[in-house]
Amino acid sequence: MRTFQVIVERDPDTGLLVGSVPGWPGAHSQGRTQQELDENLREVIAMLLEDGEPRFESEFVGLQTIRVA
Repeated sequence: MRTFQVIVERDPDTGLLVGSVPGWPGAHSQGRTQQELDENLREVIAMLLEDGEPRFESEFVGLQTIRVA
């Protein structure tokens, strides 16, 4: 069992949830609900893993909040 961090955003034009694995080109999908997005991402990631180990372009470090007055 592999574990991947995913960034989830909502597209303002379509209202769809969009998820992507940071630093992994092609590892992204969308869905109307969180459940649909999760299923779609699992499918995409499984297909990409069939090609071998992922080649990450960057390392996900985390999120932070910046306050600006």
